[in-house]
Amino acid sequence: MPRILAIDLGTKRTGLAVTDPLKILANPLETIETPRLIEYIKTYISREEVDTIVLGFPTRLNGKDNEMTPIVMAMKGKLESSFPAQKIELIDERFTSKMAMQSMIAMGSKKKDRREKSGNLDKVSAAIILQSYLERQ
Repeated sequence: MPRILAIDLGTKRTGLAVTDPLKILANPLETIETPRLIEYIKTYISREEVDTIVLGFPTRLNGKDNEMTPIVMAMKGKLESSFPAQKIELIDERFTSKMAMQSMIAMGSKKKDRREKSGNLDKVSAAIILQSYLERQ
């Protein structure tokens, strides 16, 4: 059964999360350097069936674009051209980083582990984006 892949795009690093085959649970997958994103997804899709890619869409609290919005829209275009067989969806990502940090604290994550921004926070944020998407379906 195909999975859903979620992306929390950053300028340097990108967090990824994926559903289980039944599309019930969102699980953190990986944090990668953003320039390697398309290559990574191609490799992942060659191993696992993915029918939808969910991309976190950043806006300000008032709903207006922020500095990341044009970058995310450009990535959406790249994803659509690189993966025409997959549905590409945008979902509001406001507060996901804050929610990810709170989740890590609640799970007993040590301060040192939370400081490792290069991995944990980004992929947990992607999992929160994906879980939010699943709940709306």
